Amino acid sequence: MKTLYLNSNEKNSINTAAEILKNGGLVAIPTETVYGLAANALDGEAVRKIFIAKGRPQDNPLIVHVASLEEIEPLVEKVDPRVYALAEKYWPGPLTVIMKKSALVPDEVSAGLDTVAIRMPSHECAREIIEKSGLPLAAPSANASGKPSPTKASHVIEDLDGKIDAVVDGGESAVGVESTVVTLATDPPTLLRPGGITPEQLEEVLGAIQISPAVFEKLREGEKAESPGMKYKHYAPAAQVTIIKGSFENYKKFLLAHKETVCAVCFEGEGKYFEKYIEYGKENDDISQAHKIFDALREVDAIGCKKAFVRCPVSSGVGLAVYNRLLRSAAFRVIDLDIGIPVIGLTGQTGAGKTTVAAILAEKGCHIVDTDILARKAVENSEVIGMLCERFGGDIVKGGVLDRRELARRAFASSEGTSALSAITHPEITRLAIEEIHTAEKNGAKAAVVDAALLYDSPLVAVCDKNICVVADQKIRLERIMNRDSISETDAKLRINAQPPTEYYTEKSDIIINNNGEDIEEQIAELMG
Repeated sequence: MKTLYLNSNEKNSINTAAEILKNGGLVAIPTETVYGLAANALDGEAVRKIFIAKGRPQDNPLIVHVASLEEIEPLVEKVDPRVYALAEKYWPGPLTVIMKKSALVPDEVSAGLDTVAIRMPSHECAREIIEKSGLPLAAPSANASGKPSPTKASHVIEDLDGKIDAVVDGGESAVGVESTVVTLATDPPTLLRPGGITPEQLEEVLGAIQISPAVFEKLREGEKAESPGMKYKHYAPAAQVTIIKGSFENYKKFLLAHKETVCAVCFEGEGKYFEKYIEYGKENDDISQAHKIFDALREVDAIGCKKAFVRCPVSSGVGLAVYNRLLRSAAFRVIDLDIGIPVIGLTGQTGAGKTTVAAILAEKGCHIVDTDILARKAVENSEVIGMLCERFGGDIVKGGVLDRRELARRAFASSEGTSALSAITHPEITRLAIEEIHTAEKNGAKAAVVDAALLYDSPLVAVCDKNICVVADQKIRLERIMNRDSISETDAKLRINAQPPTEYYTEKSDIIINNNGEDIEEQIAELMG
């Protein structure tokens, strides 16, 4: 299929788009929120083409776009009177309202639900196309399913060229995130998806509303999506996205601690500190953030970054919509760098006595974050398993269970494999570690101790206020390793030689604990004050 490119300013473009739609075709149209992939909402066969072109799951409902209030009546059992009050304030505009649907609306539009989502766009081109076609138009975002939504015609071409009949270029979308979705089929009304109309604006008309837990959380197992944009992972680039909460200083320190090049998705004026960055709006301007966020997420892939760390917007006003989209783009991966207790990094060579020091610190009220345990937990994450299979082969999973021994054999066979394993697992280990630190804080721990053999190769070093290394002479370490693990001196030496030299630990540490028989209790007492 050849996709026809139409410019909204050119003669006959609107008529051409309307004719394609009347004939059962697909046209990407500009709206004030994002570009939508439109089809005749009353034609189930035409609507099915949307799902095919996008690769969209069939259980994800669509929004029906109309140009006047009169067009709503045939689509619903009964027009809720509150719609007129909402329309007076916010239509045409970025608001979608859900009501009980009529038999006229095909199941393909509602994904089998007994409701229909309706909105009246304010973009002049979209309204003209609806009016010329004489049809209500079902139109999800005009992107490949799961990718960031398109705010420019070029984004549509990037994803759907050759898969749809036409795209109408009407310039850049003004709002930049999809419409607010509120259902009037519950009591009180429920906000299902935040957007350009804020919860506070809805309450001005509707009174008290509730916000669906799915705005902030994954849908529960078996729970149906009542609105577009409620799926687990959505709006995502190919790169792995992580949301970072906290001050810019903490954000900067955390990103600069990464050994690999990552992409900073930050606010205006902050990018100059990073090798690769994309700025999306001003820190305290949620409107500018909404306008730029999807463009920024697409740019992450364009500049070739495998990982992107996004400065977290405020989760209020239109910022709630930005935060909601980022949550799904990041598959709910959030790291909160605002930590209220001291964090101590603990490292050292094998056999030096790091475990002994950790046990003493635990007795003194510190919570020990054991990164070895977290490394085992990290490879239980389905996304991590998927990346491991892609890199090391799908047969490392047998009977639905990861074969850790086989993974280790393949990963440690070369330095490239070892680096790849670290690159895949470290982000999840880091997230789990910081999550555990926050839990320790809530539970009243005096401090958190991050126990990591290669602390200085990990971004976790950025959250540590002080770093301790435990050292001992090689002869003593050899004896300890041989006794501890029941191995030969030769094997013990191999383990020692596989680790960095003593200077790797001592040069970067704030405190050095010698464990050649000295009183380490006394050394730790000095540390703890």
